[in-house]
Amino acid sequence: MSKPTLDVTPHPQPAGAAERAALMQNPAFGRVFTDHMITLRHSAERGWHDWRLEPRHAFDLDPGTLSLHYAQEIFEGLKAYRLPDGGATLFRPDANARRFRASAERLAMPLLPEEIFTGSVRALVDADRDWIPSAEGASLYLRPFMIGTEVALPPEPSAAHLFCVIASPVAAYFKGGAAGVTLWVSETYTRAAPGGTGAAKCGGNYAASLVAQAEGRREGCDQVVFLDAVERRWVEELGGMNVFFVFDDGSLQTPPLTGTILPGITRDSLITLARGMGLAVREEPYAIDQWQADAQSGRLREAFACGTAAVVTPIGRVKGARHGFVIGNGEAGPAAARLKAALTDIQFGRAADPHGWLDRLP
Repeated sequence: MSKPTLDVTPHPQPAGAAERAALMQNPAFGRVFTDHMITLRHSAERGWHDWRLEPRHAFDLDPGTLSLHYAQEIFEGLKAYRLPDGGATLFRPDANARRFRASAERLAMPLLPEEIFTGSVRALVDADRDWIPSAEGASLYLRPFMIGTEVALPPEPSAAHLFCVIASPVAAYFKGGAAGVTLWVSETYTRAAPGGTGAAKCGGNYAASLVAQAEGRREGCDQVVFLDAVERRWVEELGGMNVFFVFDDGSLQTPPLTGTILPGITRDSLITLARGMGLAVREEPYAIDQWQADAQSGRLREAFACGTAAVVTPIGRVKGARHGFVIGNGEAGPAAARLKAALTDIQFGRAADPHGWLDRLP
């Protein structure tokens, strides 16, 4: 089947400069959206077809649409950044394209060609580049996703799919400056089990985490940290972020990718940057009891979470039914600050990009 061509329909009444500026003043995460979106359909008979850039609009879905019943859905998250010269760039969209394909394979969905994924996000950013914020630390968050659209109730893979990309200008995900976030250790709920969908970026993983997140907020915490589903011993990840630990010898440790943890692109980037700084980075299991003991003894100096939305977020305190401890002085440590600065300086074009991570738009 031939590759589709992108059909462009500009918005007849895009937001004006004054309206756009007002909407982009410190926007809450994912609450403001740009003028356009990308859509692309797939069927067994036609392959990928009807690739469009068009005004953002609501979907018209039949109540029997398969994804509404069996959660056959995947998504990605990446950002576009305003450069010092006024230009725009994406950060590692090829890595997101590869992970999107891996998620699709796990959810029995068609594999989107990487060039169509990257072409879609580039086209949307180009059309809506005036929505890329210029404020410090702000960016344009891109949400590519795919759903099964066949109208059918048998629990089988959908025969039809819709791929879409929307965009949202965002400021910092967590507020509070240097203060570290507080985590709740989930003893009742787990995020993923061996053989499950933990390594896929699908909505079901996040839905399963919400009750634990709500439990944590009732306990005064910002986020939840999940343990493994087998022994309830090993630290895995937060509700939507990977986690790193920094020790008194300067080394870093992060849980290994064993199929139950999302292979974060920010995680991978930080490992590369840390090793480039001469820091030792281990991908090894870390027990929650050991985390507490190391924090209390001073062996553990820092801990931080990372992800596309929040970038690098220091962890200051951990609470739970059996655990309660402070990490360092409860604020951002030097390793987290150094790594965040190194990453964001590349993303925003303030530093050289030796790894070829930036995909600049013309």
